[in-house]
Amino acid sequence: MPNIKSAEKRVELGKVNNARNKANKSELKTVLKKFDEAVQEGSREKAESAYKVAVKAVDKAAGKGLIHKNNAAHKKSSLDAKLAEVK
Repeated sequence: MPNIKSAEKRVELGKVNNARNKANKSELKTVLKKFDEAVQEGSREKAESAYKVAVKAVDKAAGKGLIHKNNAAHKKSSLDAKLAEVK
């Protein structure tokens, strides 16, 4: 345990930030899973609406520093490919 008051504060802040990051990352995964489900159904309309939500969530995560910008680009590219497969 830290002996200095400011170090104690940093430990507490770290816990709060860790919880926030975990929640945001979980939300991102949920959105991506919903897109995958829409693609599996084969409904172009549902897939396109889920795609828009997923791309926005990926961009937001990259902006917040949750994922690296290259990781975000890779995810969006893969979303594009999956959407193109839906008839």
